[in-house]
Amino acid sequence: MSALRPYEILVIVDPKPTDEEVAALLTQLGEQAKSLGIEVDKVDNWGKRRLAYDIRKQREGTYAVFEAKAEPSMVKELERQLRLNENVLRFLSTRVPTRSKKARSRKAPEPPDGDTKVLEEVV
Repeated sequence: MSALRPYEILVIVDPKPTDEEVAALLTQLGEQAKSLGIEVDKVDNWGKRRLAYDIRKQREGTYAVFEAKAEPSMVKELERQLRLNENVLRFLSTRVPTRSKKARSRKAPEPPDGDTKVLEEVV
């Protein structure tokens, strides 16, 4: 089994349902993700926002972000299930880049002191 990678999954839900129904839908989506083996760390509901363009004749959508850890195959299956859900207008799953330990331990080169003069020899 490969290591789980961090993902952010943005979901835009149809604005017609009430806040309680949206909360229930987000809970249901989180449970679906957990049943696939995805570790859902956090669900952040951003509320209703205006869309840049109409999607399925809707001008608004309820935005939510899932922070999760999963394998790529698990995310692919979740995306398939999101496509089938009629309440989901759009979704975007992105892998969050992680910095390696090598990159953290490496320091940036220090600039030369202001007192040091660099002379060039012209021939």
